[in-house]
Amino acid sequence: MILKSENFKINNRSEIGDLRCLLIHSPDGGLGKVVPNKAQDWLFEDIVHLDTIRGKEYDYYVKVLLYFLDPDKIKGKLDAISSAAAQRSFFKPDNAGFHNSNKVIEFQTLLADILTDQQTKEKLVAAVCAMENGTYGLQKNLVDTDPVELAKVFLSGFIGNQLIFAPVPNFIFSRDVGVAINNYILISKPAKRARLRETLLVRYIFFNHPLFSAYRDKLIEIPESMEQFLQTADESCEKTTLECGDVMVVSDNHVLIGCSERTSTLGANAAIKLLFQNNVVEKVTIIKIPQKRNFMHLDTVFTQVKRNVWVLLKSLFDEEAVNPENPISHFGDLKPKDKPEIIQFTKGKTDIPRRFDNLEQLLDDISRNDLHSTEATQFIYSGHNQFPYDSREQWTDSCNLLALKEGVVLAYDRNDKTVEAFEQHGFEIIKVADLLKKLESGELSTETIKDTLILMPSAELSRARGGFHCMSMPIYRDAITG
Repeated sequence: MILKSENFKINNRSEIGDLRCLLIHSPDGGLGKVVPNKAQDWLFEDIVHLDTIRGKEYDYYVKVLLYFLDPDKIKGKLDAISSAAAQRSFFKPDNAGFHNSNKVIEFQTLLADILTDQQTKEKLVAAVCAMENGTYGLQKNLVDTDPVELAKVFLSGFIGNQLIFAPVPNFIFSRDVGVAINNYILISKPAKRARLRETLLVRYIFFNHPLFSAYRDKLIEIPESMEQFLQTADESCEKTTLECGDVMVVSDNHVLIGCSERTSTLGANAAIKLLFQNNVVEKVTIIKIPQKRNFMHLDTVFTQVKRNVWVLLKSLFDEEAVNPENPISHFGDLKPKDKPEIIQFTKGKTDIPRRFDNLEQLLDDISRNDLHSTEATQFIYSGHNQFPYDSREQWTDSCNLLALKEGVVLAYDRNDKTVEAFEQHGFEIIKVADLLKKLESGELSTETIKDTLILMPSAELSRARGGFHCMSMPIYRDAITG
């Protein structure tokens, strides 16, 4: 059954307005089939335990999303879906008992929906087989496969126990494949081959699913640069890449783009031109961060909590910390090209950019001038800004938080020093299991809860190298008022 929503709209204007609709991808079978000798090729540091990620960690994420975004789907059902069998029925997209929310929207469901159209199915099968060097015989077999099963094949790479493609385990990080900016969607142009198929799948979804039919002229794709076309076979040339974990919508007129391990300067430049040409925003700030695995995207370095509160890794822009003469510096190996840099462009005035000395200066400017905060800007630092906890906890995504509403954010429970820092800044700390019980009983309400850090179980999820900001693609947020 094709997911429909009469009231479906795209309008994402901030990082902290009340979240009303988002796209996610729940862990699929491919995640449990990552093998050690291919883990890094598939952008994983380690193999993870699928059943733990699903039943003991990610399912909590879906539950809390439903309570905040679509409570009718879960209110009164918490006990009923607590058994293992009931959990899989409720949370698994290909199951008849799946929640099928039109506010917490599953990419796998959208993919199965578009595959019910035979012409789209044939084109996508041909495209995937060409990308993955599949045989013509395989292509014919896949065209005859049931749409729901075919969606699972495209994601897991398996037909039964037979591996036909590599899995796409990174698809759980749905932020990286696209970002809604106001009522546009900017589609990723990935840097790593391991993420090419998921980007192809989302392109087909956005351009073919009826849910997005009113927004076809608002889908922005990054083209290849002329430099790439003109390079010779023996030249190494920067590629045009942009992954949307490097893009943040901090206000309706201002977007941040990180130049990182995954987003090139050519990709950022192309995005600036397209965003200005389409009148999507008035300002774009480029934040150059080191091209290192532990800073793979901008949202691993900082995220927003309230209009005047940010969580971030302090030492990245701390001149003393990056001084090679500092014997305890864990950034002492920075080359000049890796030195962090911040430069802001305004539409119509790109020849006179504005520069910021450090991240705090930029974020304070956003809080005061873009979001009109009348309170002093506060910074909550990874690991409470204590070495080595700052670096250790940033690695396990202490800075990668998702705001369900202003001041109410999801975080991993393992980052103890960062949790202490939140507590010292006046935030309530609550474990997700306790929160769900209180929401179910009526002791707490999603409308009245404020300034709260919700701790999520993270033993396996954190090993996949992404937090809840990574695991979300917000489509609609309420405007920030007051």
